Amino acid sequence: MDTAERLALPFVDAHTTEVAADAGTVWHTLGAALDRSFSGRSTAVARALGCADAAPSGPRPLVRGATLGGFRVTAADPGRELALLGRHRFSTYALVFHLTETPSGGTRVRAETWARFPGPAGAVYRAMVIGTGGHKVAVRRMLSSVRRSAAQARGTA
Repeated sequence: MDTAERLALPFVDAHTTEVAADAGTVWHTLGAALDRSFSGRSTAVARALGCADAAPSGPRPLVRGATLGGFRVTAADPGRELALLGRHRFSTYALVFHLTETPSGGTRVRAETWARFPGPAGAVYRAMVIGTGGHKVAVRRMLSSVRRSAAQARGTA
């Protein structure tokens, strides 16, 4: 799956946060947050769903071609954009992060979700993941983690 395929997916939602740190610091903490979020139990869930890229590829999650429990990195422009794509039995999906520097010297992080949920099983899966609000909670929790970690890293630099 490539960027063109991602663009063909329907938009699901977007969540944004402001981080009191430069884009380079945010990029680094985003990688650490993704590594934490998509390892361990998440890898087992990805395997159970039949994800194409279930196993993490190693300690460098923010490089093109790397895999994180259920995702493959298809675009990695440090400090600017990270695109993760994946698929399993019930969905084809993308999670795209855009980092934009703010006038105050911080970084705005926007996490966009794009996905297709084909067939009756896909509709049930969408209701369970998107309809219950679970996806929104997970993305917001991840963005909060990035915001806190980046601000702490900035404070210790």
